[in-house]
Amino acid sequence: MPVAIKAEDIKTAPFDPRFPNTNQTRYCYQSYLDYYRCQKVRGADYKPCEYFSKVFHSICPNSWIEKWDDQRESGTFPGNI
Repeated sequence: MPVAIKAEDIKTAPFDPRFPNTNQTRYCYQSYLDYYRCQKVRGADYKPCEYFSKVFHSICPNSWIEKWDDQRESGTFPGNI
């Protein structure tokens, strides 16, 4: 049985002045890139990188994340990480 999530545990990404419009596609993609760039530079155990993970998991559709993860694993991801 799935674990119940409390309402106070649900948070969305904070406002980012780089992306002021309602279309959050670029914010989603940039946060995904920022997370993996942060891990590449700082290492997987660096806790502040988790901020970007929370943002892109909150904004991006799961299908996009799965697609990008598959592309990264196969070496065909178009972004510069």
